[in-house]
Amino acid sequence: MKIFPAIDLFGGKAVRLYKGDYNEMTVYSENPESVALDFKNAGADSIHLVDLEGAKDGTTPNLETVEKIVKASGLFSEIGGGIRSMEVLEKYFSVGVSRAILGTSAVTDEVFLDEAVARYGDRIAVGADVKDGYIAIKGWTAKSEYTLDEFFAKMQTKGVKTVICTDISRDGAMRGTNLEMYKQLSEKYTIDIIASGGVSSLDDVRELRKMNLYGAIIGKAYYTGAIDLSEAIKEAK
Repeated sequence: MKIFPAIDLFGGKAVRLYKGDYNEMTVYSENPESVALDFKNAGADSIHLVDLEGAKDGTTPNLETVEKIVKASGLFSEIGGGIRSMEVLEKYFSVGVSRAILGTSAVTDEVFLDEAVARYGDRIAVGADVKDGYIAIKGWTAKSEYTLDEFFAKMQTKGVKTVICTDISRDGAMRGTNLEMYKQLSEKYTIDIIASGGVSSLDDVRELRKMNLYGAIIGKAYYTGAIDLSEAIKEAK
């Protein structure tokens, strides 16, 4: 299993939100590139990036910062946050991003999803953000018509290779990840699943690894020191 340490970007800084609430934002670093290098020094080979400003308005305000992170670290990088057009996808790929994550657009714009997968294949991943059993959209502020199961089935049919699945109620809450949800999904679908939200202990990492998940994202637990990243990477392997 791969570990994806996370950097959420806002105003060129590394920040974290609590349960997706922009009013509950903590700034962890003014220099996200140095955070990425810390990840690399701990043994990480991949990084998960989110443009929190882009998630709101569909633009790329942190593109320059993303490019600096990618170039400074040389890590496999995936990014999400408001990717709603081929133009934005091309911008990210042009600065060296390895994989792009479609969130709201994967739910609301089937034509774009199909075009992106047709052109870029497994460089396109999809975010499945779950709230009360349904897929949430628009920065977690609205609920879609899809249940988690319906959405996974649809993504598998469309040839999506990787899904980042987040239990919103666990995100940043430091109370463990939703192991039962990932167990059910991993047994039912052949999609590569990345667990996200509430991965807050080495026990979480061990339990997810036992399910043969493709990956797990570690965010707040790294920044607060609850998880030693190098230990998590060893446990994941």
